Amino acid sequence: MKSILILFLSILSMNAPLFSQESPAKQQGMNNQIMERILKGKVEFLEGNLGNWQMIYQERLVFILTDETNNRMRIFTPFLEVDSLDNGEADKLLEANFHSALDAKYCLFEGLVMSVYTHPLRELTQPQFEDALLQVVTLAGNFRGSFSSTDLLFSPSLQEPEKPSKEEIEKEKRLNKKPGKGKS
Repeated sequence: MKSILILFLSILSMNAPLFSQESPAKQQGMNNQIMERILKGKVEFLEGNLGNWQMIYQERLVFILTDETNNRMRIFTPFLEVDSLDNGEADKLLEANFHSALDAKYCLFEGLVMSVYTHPLRELTQPQFEDALLQVVTLAGNFRGSFSSTDLLFSPSLQEPEKPSKEEIEKEKRLNKKPGKGKS
């Protein structure tokens, strides 16, 4: 009887994914077929093969390359020739990659300035994928402007903080003072 119970439990545990309430896409993660289905509903023009697409999204030429074997994906859009960068703009791109370009980043490749987003493929969710597409085109569009990929700027103020007023300093002193043993 004990061996039957062990056999039953082992068969049950091997088939546990069949009893899961998760959708098949969630169980297996993102892949080329799911990604292509999303793209067909999202972009103006799409061509290419699974894992190697070119498209027009928000009036920009966007490329997506995936590697299912190595679990990677990349979304990118070229928008300027490197030779067209003004003096000091390459430094601004690097600073933006730290401060204002959130998940999408600026990069240089084969003489072109691009915005790019990379991520493990299987772990990518549909909302992340849709957000990544938007961040890539937004970052390209904000070149020579805010250099940001979203409205959110993830950086502390680079200016000196405001100096506290005398009242705030006195209040802080009172808050941090050890209570006395009574009035003298």
